[in-house]
Amino acid sequence: MHRRDLLKGASAAIGGAALLSADTAIAERARSASTGARVTGPFVETRDGTQLFYRDWGTGVPLVFVSGWALTSDCWGYQMAPLSDSGLRCIAYDRRGHGRSSDPGRGFDYDTLADDLAAVLDALDLKNVTLVTHSMAGGEAIRYLSRHGSKRVARVALVAATLPFLTKTADNPDGIDPAVFDNARRNVLLRDFPKALRDNMKPFGVAETSEAMLDWIADLMLGCSMKALVECNRALTGTDFRAELAKVDVPTLIVHGDKDVSAPLPITGRKTAALMPQATVKIYEGAPHGLFLTHAERLNQDLLAFAAS
Repeated sequence: MHRRDLLKGASAAIGGAALLSADTAIAERARSASTGARVTGPFVETRDGTQLFYRDWGTGVPLVFVSGWALTSDCWGYQMAPLSDSGLRCIAYDRRGHGRSSDPGRGFDYDTLADDLAAVLDALDLKNVTLVTHSMAGGEAIRYLSRHGSKRVARVALVAATLPFLTKTADNPDGIDPAVFDNARRNVLLRDFPKALRDNMKPFGVAETSEAMLDWIADLMLGCSMKALVECNRALTGTDFRAELAKVDVPTLIVHGDKDVSAPLPITGRKTAALMPQATVKIYEGAPHGLFLTHAERLNQDLLAFAAS
């Protein structure tokens, strides 16, 4: 090939690359304009500029994992590793103010948290999603469906969810006195959260759960900002999802342990199931709030079957 032909070929390649880059940039700008979210490395940037760290393992039908109060995407490793090896795409992200995500010091209400979930689904352009949630994240999934619909979501798994409404009111007499929650925030979270956490980790697991495992979970929780801890606790204890649960239009799997101290079955899982008569309910005998660790193999099998349903 002559030198002139080489130069022409190089120019064409450079021009093609430039067009490709331009097309990619245009597509990214269009997506950002329509959803308010975009991918920047291992982060999804939300409309208000918050950077949400995410991990994305495997290929296939997507499962999106959302962690409980004060926890991060790391806690789902015992689900994501085996399920991604089973032909599923497993994605998890750190809630704002948690883990490796940025902490804007605001936006810890369920509306904003649900919009953050929407940002992740939109930025990654996920469809036919199975949402897998733990504890307070159940509310994020339900509020997402209320605000954004089920176009991207095919099914929802509520694992040890704090739904439907924890606070005692005239029409919710089985709830907990709001003064109890206020006192916990004032005299536990804002006084010596590390000590309180270490002193009360045992019920998160079972007798066989190692101290090392409980220490690891506690360390994840200690990585949450104090602002996020307090405001997320206020949201999860004070938000009423009863009306929204009755309107959920996708298949739902409710998984709860009968030894859950953090979200006692009678006022959470049982009441949620009563509001969602079409949901599938699985009660794990002897399981605590941290059943995603203590009963990981059983949960993984249930999630695998649910995602294929």
